[in-house]
Amino acid sequence: ILKEGLAKLPPGWPVLSEEGTEIPWSERRTWTCYWLIDPLDGTREFVKRNGEFTVNVALIENGEPIFGVVHAPALEESYFGLLGVGAFFSRHENPWRRLHCVSAGRALPRVLASRSHGDARLEHFLAQLGPHERLGLGSSLKFAHIASGEADVYVRLGPTCEWDTAAGQCVLEAAGGAVTSLDFNRLQYNQKPSLHNPFFVAFGDRNVLPDRIEMDAGPGLSRS
Repeated sequence: ILKEGLAKLPPGWPVLSEEGTEIPWSERRTWTCYWLIDPLDGTREFVKRNGEFTVNVALIENGEPIFGVVHAPALEESYFGLLGVGAFFSRHENPWRRLHCVSAGRALPRVLASRSHGDARLEHFLAQLGPHERLGLGSSLKFAHIASGEADVYVRLGPTCEWDTAAGQCVLEAAGGAVTSLDFNRLQYNQKPSLHNPFFVAFGDRNVLPDRIEMDAGPGLSRS
């Protein structure tokens, strides 16, 4: 339903989702503007019925997410970001409020980790941050919580695809944060045949991270 509805919107931009991965690169590479969606982000959270799953919709223009929506239906929470305008949040149909990546003077940075994914690479990264507070959260809500100032850092050192990150990246960037590779290059979209992301880090303030993220210190600790 979501895919069909977006495709009908003028001017009829293409729609790419997990179900549309058969679209060849020869066709995708001609797109300058398209919708990128994930109708169910956080499958394990959905199965666990903890409410931490989302519907993600992003509009991509020339490789960058310019509009993004992250909706958590079970929590009745919605986030949206429009690049150059701002990021906004509403819960239970209350009025929208603007989001800013501002930590409330916390003594320790709050680091978000997936409830369903974690390994030695993550522990190696966290050791480089120094003292911190670690919180578990599922799906694209991690980007949203950094955008709202409730957390500071989210790192993903495992496989993800472009539909997993685009909407959350837009919300976070519109709130003043960033989503980058471990070399601090901004994540880009539809720039290669593969739809897989590199390992990445999302943050509200660059100063909470080390100058260089070292992931080549042992077996299985490569950057991608």
